[in-house]
Amino acid sequence: MNRIFGIGALAAVVLSAACGPAFAADDVIRIGEINSYKLLPANMVPYKKGWELAQDEINAAGGLLGKKVETVFRDDNGNTGDAVRMAEELLSREKVDILAGVTLSHVGLAIADFAKQRKVFFLASGPFTDRVVWENGNRYTYRLRYGTYSMTAALVQEAAKMNKKRWAIVYPNYEYGQYAAKTFKEVLKQAQPDVEFVAEQAPPFGKIDAGAVVQALEQSKPDAIFNVLFGPDLTKFAREGQTRGLFKNREVVSLLTGEPEYLDPLKRDSPDNWLVTGYPYQLIDTPEHKQFIDAYRKKYNDYPRMNSVIAYATMKAIAAGVTKAGSTDTEKLIQAFKGLEFDTPQGRTSFRTLDNQSTFGIYIGRTAVKDGKGYMKTGRYVDGSTVMPPDEVVRKLRPGTDG
Repeated sequence: MNRIFGIGALAAVVLSAACGPAFAADDVIRIGEINSYKLLPANMVPYKKGWELAQDEINAAGGLLGKKVETVFRDDNGNTGDAVRMAEELLSREKVDILAGVTLSHVGLAIADFAKQRKVFFLASGPFTDRVVWENGNRYTYRLRYGTYSMTAALVQEAAKMNKKRWAIVYPNYEYGQYAAKTFKEVLKQAQPDVEFVAEQAPPFGKIDAGAVVQALEQSKPDAIFNVLFGPDLTKFAREGQTRGLFKNREVVSLLTGEPEYLDPLKRDSPDNWLVTGYPYQLIDTPEHKQFIDAYRKKYNDYPRMNSVIAYATMKAIAAGVTKAGSTDTEKLIQAFKGLEFDTPQGRTSFRTLDNQSTFGIYIGRTAVKDGKGYMKTGRYVDGSTVMPPDEVVRKLRPGTDG
């Protein structure tokens, strides 16, 4: 009997070692993650993979503060009402310690306000509107991904060199698109005072009439085009524009288009030689990126997308913040994240004490088509800290008494 017991105990030890660290049932740190899973599947499938890869690595290394990390995922359906209801459910029913996530800008603003009202820590992974950390910023909300201003400013540095006078702009008519168009006009005008904006098209998000938009832009006879469309809207616009010759002999400067999430669906219809922000994963050979991409391919037998990187980095930031705070207490996390440094596939990154924005950087470059598939043929990394407005401007924008 003793021999049987001994064999059983040994088997349990071997099984425990094979499965990684053993955690007590109640020793759990729970993260509530809210995002547009149904609305943006091309973004969210790789996003969740990146998130779970980081979480697995954290737990395999012993978890956080000796506790296992778990994530409760909720879908916001792309609207603020559902997002706030999910956030409330995560706090009251699921008893999460931290809120995180969000891709769409208007949803990010809603959850940031919710975090302020409920006094809970919120790490926004990807909403682009800078109001999340500036005009509507609050001490409970931090943002990982670069915002619309930084992304646009990085492109304007190159756009101004084109010395094109007549620009047309096309953007989705909601928070992100409106802010991007406004920022592009302001920043380009500063760099090139004689520039003219000869047309603007702002179709409803997800409901573009690509033929009408392309026709209107063509009629304005621009020298160059600034595009903010993404997802299915971008696919329709790019195909219609190529069919009608809109892009022939014209420069196109475009946010997000260099990300695999948007190039992959276009395949051989991918835009050629557009100046874009994106993720040239084939060109990045830094040690930290190689480690990330190898782990991602091993786990999923696939290459990462930009949202894989964002989610992975968000989880790593949470891990670094909780470790530094020694707690999941909201006030301790707020203090720990000020100036926090953490590792990402794009290198060491930190959160600014000025506005709770991270210095996560941006890749810009040119697109091309090869073997029936779009990709970024060039890529230059721009440190996020170098494309921010002056500190005095941010102080005027951000509520001065809110930390």
